Amino acid sequence: MAEADFKQANESYAASFGDNGRLSIPPTKHLVVVTCMDARLNPEFLGLNLGEAHIIRNAGGLAKESLRSIVISQRLLGTKDVLVIHHSDCGMLTFSDEQLRSKVINAHPGDTNVSEAVNDLQFGPFPDLDRSVKDDVAFLKNHPLVLKEGNITGWVYEVETGKIREVA
Repeated sequence: MAEADFKQANESYAASFGDNGRLSIPPTKHLVVVTCMDARLNPEFLGLNLGEAHIIRNAGGLAKESLRSIVISQRLLGTKDVLVIHHSDCGMLTFSDEQLRSKVINAHPGDTNVSEAVNDLQFGPFPDLDRSVKDDVAFLKNHPLVLKEGNITGWVYEVETGKIREVA
């Protein structure tokens, strides 16, 4: 989408923004949602409105990559509960770290900076969707920086139906 399209869309959005500029910084539902960056996921599938939850997104919705944001959200902004939501048909189910590393290195033959940089990364693919959710929930429940006062639950969003199911 061209920059002009973004600007025009923002003008429309701002015209109906109303009192949203007065929303409090802490989310009103004291909730953190950790989910995937997939463009097919919209927090509306949980019935959440602007200002009600922190939505933390990354490739695969991985808890380890979200930890810094979760700690800030809980310790500084009063959130308690954490929902970990992965989804069906996720790209993270389709590759291995080595496959992606090879693809990047092959796109930059002879570039040792690229090779060293990509070899330092863990992309976090997973072969089992439900297991990945359970592992992320266990990681958060056992991490000393994550508050124990709230609930930490794990879910799978089915992109084919729009429904969620609890896994952990």
